Amino acid sequence: MTREQRKLAAIIAADVVGYSRLMGRDESGTVARLREHRTERLEPAVARYGGRLVKLTGDGALVEFASAVDALSAAIEFQQATEDINRGQPEHEILVFRVGLHVGDLIVEGDDLYGDGVNVAARLEGEAPAGGIVISRSARDAVSGRLKATFEDLGSLSLKNIDRPLRAFSVKWRAEDWKITEAAATSPAATPLALPDRPSIAVLPFQNMSGDPEQEYFADGMVEDIITALSRFKSLFVIARNSSFTYKGKAVDIKQVGRELGVRYVLEGSVRKAAGRMRITGQLINVETRTNLWVDQFDGSLEDIFALQDQVATSVVARIAPRVGRAEIERAMRRPVNNPDAYDCYLRALAAAAENTQESNQEALRLCARAITLYPGFAAPYGLAANCYATRMSNYWTNDAKAEAAETRRLVSHVSKIGGDDALALSRAGWSLAVVCNEVEDGAVLIDEGLSYNPNLAIAWTNRGMVSVFLGHHEAALDQLQRARRLSPIGKATNRSDVMSAYAHFFLGNNGEALNWASKVLRKEPNMAAAVAAAAMANALAGNIDEARKFMVRLRQLVPAARSIRMRKLFRRPEDVERADEAIRLAGLPE
Repeated sequence: MTREQRKLAAIIAADVVGYSRLMGRDESGTVARLREHRTERLEPAVARYGGRLVKLTGDGALVEFASAVDALSAAIEFQQATEDINRGQPEHEILVFRVGLHVGDLIVEGDDLYGDGVNVAARLEGEAPAGGIVISRSARDAVSGRLKATFEDLGSLSLKNIDRPLRAFSVKWRAEDWKITEAAATSPAATPLALPDRPSIAVLPFQNMSGDPEQEYFADGMVEDIITALSRFKSLFVIARNSSFTYKGKAVDIKQVGRELGVRYVLEGSVRKAAGRMRITGQLINVETRTNLWVDQFDGSLEDIFALQDQVATSVVARIAPRVGRAEIERAMRRPVNNPDAYDCYLRALAAAAENTQESNQEALRLCARAITLYPGFAAPYGLAANCYATRMSNYWTNDAKAEAAETRRLVSHVSKIGGDDALALSRAGWSLAVVCNEVEDGAVLIDEGLSYNPNLAIAWTNRGMVSVFLGHHEAALDQLQRARRLSPIGKATNRSDVMSAYAHFFLGNNGEALNWASKVLRKEPNMAAAVAAAAMANALAGNIDEARKFMVRLRQLVPAARSIRMRKLFRRPEDVERADEAIRLAGLPE
């Protein structure tokens, strides 16, 4: 007789609370949401901690881990991610899970697992509260003191079909201890990005060593300038600020950063600003070997800030791209402003604009105006101010559209006159001209001009892709948006690229792909109006009218002023306008 195969393992059982009730109310929607939770939260958590999905059981799952610590870590991450994504969702769309965990002896049969250990995990799952985790004593003993979690003793429980009382514990944790970084969530370690064919680098946020939290904007703005200076070198591949800054305030593994961003080098550093003086320290690290290629510090007065930044950038370039010519260095290092006060106002405006509220947008406009007054020849604040008006238009914050369009044209004209090779200012100006003034073709010309100076600028590629969608150049748009994603592979900025990919596919007739891209954005940013609208339109033309109307109701809750005429006015191709009109009509948005 063949001896049965056994092993000791940690086993997780999970299922949905009230699944039958949810299915009775909305069968197709519940199945779709369950699939989303599995693919976007459960399976990534299992993969991150080396688990194996044994089987799916209707509304449940059975997962095996070699380590109890890994098993509980994955369970907490999954429950926390589910709670986070459920927050703010309509109650009837929320799925909540229970989880049970046990460490015990299991019978192995092919890829499946059986036996008392599986049964115990399943019974413990039934004892867990909604959104909670209950573990056995054997699991508690294995993880105690090794994780940021506490355990509430539930005493000895009598479990169905288990012939002995079992000591059980309810797991408690603090949400802030179990937040998944955007990097971890969007770029699994198992699939690192391929390295570009040029020297590639990411500049991580520098530490603010000034002893004053109010100076954080200065350190962040200075790093953004170093990133911009490096990105002007066409011989380099430079990751955008929005991806680099997802690591801000976190302890990072340099090798993991390299895998997630797809780069060979990482620059770290710090900034100290006090009494009119500044010190920048930096270290350039080879990701693969984790060795320092260069460590240095630069001291000077605040008036020397651009010279100090240039020294950092040129020192980095000398290490990773030694064949860069002097002419390229001189072109990349040209500075548009020599007024520290104007520059400081601009950095404060950048920080305010990044908060993306109506109040912070107004504050950013005020600071840009101050920077322009202090130094009228500085193109960057003109471009940022124009971009603020585009943000206002996109968020329906505009009070006087005609006046704001006139002001946007004025700001853009200054960028055109004095912008020189400031690719960021040109890109912002072009985007604003398209969105606020409906001058899409002229906006595309300005963005293209910016890209000719700096092809490493992720935001410029995103803006170009969006404008290409407006112009009806959808295949080109998908290519441009993909280039933006590679330069900025993680972080919220990818949502802009992804939502426009949804629109490009929608206009190409690929409703399924459009829904996939829109859903990807909504999982990360549930209240992004453009993604909600894209989901409504794609569902409408896919024949899912009820779903389309649900999304349109949600859009009108987010943006009460939304109207169909506003949504379609940017599209240039008659067939795109016709397709948008049909989708909007079916989804139920008023004129």
